[in-house]
This record gives sequence, structure tokens and C-alpha cells, in this order.
Amino acid sequence: MRSYQIKEVKNFMGRLLGSDVFDSFLMAEAVVTTYNRFAIDGHIEKAFFTGDVNDSSLLPPYEFSEWKHMRPVCFGIIKGKRTPVNFKLALHLKPELVSRILTEGGAGVTLSDIKAFVLNIKYDGSMLTCITATAFFTFLPDKTPDRLWDDYMARFLSEHQFSFEEN
Repeated sequence: MRSYQIKEVKNFMGRLLGSDVFDSFLMAEAVVTTYNRFAIDGHIEKAFFTGDVNDSSLLPPYEFSEWKHMRPVCFGIIKGKRTPVNFKLALHLKPELVSRILTEGGAGVTLSDIKAFVLNIKYDGSMLTCITATAFFTFLPDKTPDRLWDDYMARFLSEHQFSFEEN
């Protein structure tokens, strides 16, 4: 687990909410406090996609909503002249990318061992922090997946020219 303090909050937020930079993520949860507290559970509601049509090919491929679909919803809540009081986003890297990171990193584990590579984005009214975490299906003594995820996120932030300090 690593924590990155983002130095240029406005730039980060503009790209988080206004571009496809984070579209390789799924949104597990969003909690935004502006004039109200908005909480969004990112779990896909499968019943919404069944019913009269009952066509399983319409079901989204993931457990959580894709960030690219939730980005405009979150933008609609956050936009305005006033800065949010705070917010927290819990994003999960798409499983196919988790698998690629594990394979390319030579990890001795597979996607069946990893529940998620998580990126928590927290804003407290003045400071924005990105925190990595790895969720496992069971305890693994091997910390290679954690290291691979942390290294990936440091490269991701650097490659997208986000100014940050590791805490």
C-alpha cells in the first residue's frame, strides 16, 4: 500500500472527471459531500438488465460500473463554483489489466487469487490523496502483487504527468 499526495488538485480533478485517463477502472463506490452527501454503490444491479428482455448478453461484463459511465454522474455532482467539502472514490482496476500486471511482473499468483487492485482517491477539502490497496480472496504471504500494483500506479501517475509526493 502506498499513498500519493497530488500536488495539483485542479489538474488531477479535471483529468479524472473530464477525460478518459482513468477509464481502465471500475467504480466500486463514490461518496461526495457538497450541499448534500451523495453515496453511490458501484455494484451492477443485474435485475435492471433482465426482465422483459431477459437477454444475458445485455449484462455488463463486470461486478462494478465502469468509471467511463460513472464519470459524468460524479462530474454532475461535483461541478459548480464551490469546491466539494470532501469526497472519496474507490476504484478497481479492470480484471484483465490486473491479470496482465501479474503475468508481466512474474507474480506467482493469478487473477483467481486477487479480488482487486484498488485505488482510493480521497479529498478532504484541501488535500487530494491516492492510496493503493490490494484485496485478496484469501491470505497470501507473497507481497509481490502489492509491489506490482504500487509500482504500476506510480508509473501511471508519472506517465500521465500528475505531480505527486509519496507519503
